[in-house]
Amino acid sequence: MEIFAKITGIEYKIKLAKELEKIDFKHFNINNCPYSCLITDNKKMFAFSKWVSPKRTRTYPYERVYNTLSSSKKITVIPIV
Repeated sequence: MEIFAKITGIEYKIKLAKELEKIDFKHFNINNCPYSCLITDNKKMFAFSKWVSPKRTRTYPYERVYNTLSSSKKITVIPIV
């Protein structure tokens, strides 16, 4: 299964975001990392957030995703069953 998306034209101002923990890419493990963090690799850095489970009614990732919006490069992992 392949899922592709293109999102354009979003404008926002970050006001209440937390400071994210920085994790080196060499030590990155998706199962052990925080729900939202900054991943660094020498010169590159991107924000990472993840949903805990595919049950959208039980876990709300809005805060995790919101905290990553200040970064220019963002990755969000959403489990699909």
